[in-house]
Amino acid sequence: MKADCRLYLVTPPALEPAAFAVQLATALDAGDVACVQLRLKDVDDDAVRRAIDALRPVAQEREVAFILNDHPRLAKEMGCDGVHVGQTDMPYREARKIMGGDAIVGVTCHDSRHLAMVAGEDGADYVAFGAFFPTGTKETEHRAMPELLTWWQEMMEIPCVAIGGITPENCGDVVRAGADFLAVVSSVWQHPEGPGAAVRAFNKAIAEA
Repeated sequence: MKADCRLYLVTPPALEPAAFAVQLATALDAGDVACVQLRLKDVDDDAVRRAIDALRPVAQEREVAFILNDHPRLAKEMGCDGVHVGQTDMPYREARKIMGGDAIVGVTCHDSRHLAMVAGEDGADYVAFGAFFPTGTKETEHRAMPELLTWWQEMMEIPCVAIGGITPENCGDVVRAGADFLAVVSSVWQHPEGPGAAVRAFNKAIAEA
C-alpha cells in the first residue's frame, strides 16, 4: 500500500486571476501539492490566457506542475506542463499529438474500468476516477467506489487521481484504497480558515491514512 498520495488542486470554475494568484500562492506555500489544474468554464480563450499568465508562474516557481483543463492547443501555446481531457473533450491521442511526448496528459474516466484501460493503454500519464462523494462543483453523473482505485493499482502502474467531494474528513478511505492524487476544489478554496489551512489539513489527513 502506497502512502505517497499527494494533492492535486483544481481551480474554482470562475476566478479573478490577480486576486486568485495570491490565494494560490498561499495554498502552495502551506504544504505539499503535486499539481494545479486551471479549470475555467464558459470563458473565451483570451480569458484563459490571462489566467494562465497570472497563475502558471505561481505554480512553476514552486516546482508544482501546471495543467490546463480541456484546451491542448492553448496549453501548448502558453507553456503549461500538461493538459487534462474529459471524455467529451478532444480524444487523448489528438491531445498527445498537440502537446508532445514530454507533457502531462491526463484523462477523465469517471467510474469506468474500460475507459481507464483504454486511456492507460494509449499512454495517458494519469487517469481520474470519480465522483467519490457528492459534490457541488459539477453535476454528479458517475459515482465511483474506493475499490475501483484498489483494482487499478493491482492492474496498472499509471497513477490514478480521485475526484469528487473529497475533504480532509472523508479522504482516508480513498487514500487507503490506493489514490495517487486527490483532486480537490471547493474543500480548499471555500475552507473557512482559507486555502493554506485546507492544504495543511489535507496533508495531515493523508499522512494519517
